[in-house]
Amino acid sequence: MKNQITCCLAGLLLLLAACKKDDTPTTPKVYRFNSSIQVDGLTRTYTVNLPPNYYEASNLSLVIALHGGGGSGAQFESTNNLTPKANASGFIVVYPDGTGVINTWNAGRCCGSAMNNKVDDVKFISQLIDKLLADYKINPKKVYVTGHSNGGMLCYRLACELSNKIAAIAPNGCSMVMSTPCNPARPVPILHMHSKLDQHVPYQGGVGNGVTGISVPPLDSVFTVWSGKNGCTNPNQLSFSNSSYSLTKWLSCSNNSSIHFYLTNDGGHGWPGGLPGGPSSDIPSTAINANDLLWDFFQQYQLP
Repeated sequence: MKNQITCCLAGLLLLLAACKKDDTPTTPKVYRFNSSIQVDGLTRTYTVNLPPNYYEASNLSLVIALHGGGGSGAQFESTNNLTPKANASGFIVVYPDGTGVINTWNAGRCCGSAMNNKVDDVKFISQLIDKLLADYKINPKKVYVTGHSNGGMLCYRLACELSNKIAAIAPNGCSMVMSTPCNPARPVPILHMHSKLDQHVPYQGGVGNGVTGISVPPLDSVFTVWSGKNGCTNPNQLSFSNSSYSLTKWLSCSNNSSIHFYLTNDGGHGWPGGLPGGPSSDIPSTAINANDLLWDFFQQYQLP
């Protein structure tokens, strides 16, 4: 009888232990983070979106998406549809915010209070990359930057000054407006998207109808600079053209880099395949999809 009681008690204890283990709450998996870092006395904010496979994956790619002048990370995310692409394709996307009452980036000769106050946005993005690499499961060789308008301008400045941390860039609806010589430490692959109908930042250069009030260089001159920086020996080759868009490539570049230029015949100053940036913004091009193009392009490159 004593042995039976002992066995029953032992079985009951095992059952209770099993129940306790099953009832232990698990830490919920979080996929969205709003955070900030301090840079030069300024609180710099950003939003992180992790893909659904994040907690089972490793060595993920990071895409930093820079909004246009007057926008914000939240606004850019809501109109470019890049987050659904990131979730489907399994990469991390981060949306930083510019500075000022009207958010802008200091891209050199543009734009707004960020330029006037000499805000060091290159330093911000550099420290942001360091923070993200420390906090998340990111492959440091697979960090990429994309951006629209003023954000695209900053893409070019980052390529000039932060090429040791950024594998490739994909600017849209912008030009390069450096105020100092561009001296990248390595060739930088570039995918540029633009509309012929963009009157805010004309692809042929000059002063657009936007609030920047500056004259931007024509894209031909920008690509001439970068084909030289990238050591391209097969420049300016028309790869494809139809009634909707053309694709020009600069190939045979150093370290297998390249430059791809998509020029659409429709749309305006908007994110191709996305939504208008605001109530009075241009209707974006439907001839190409920026998110598909940039992700296909980025996957071809990584830092040495």
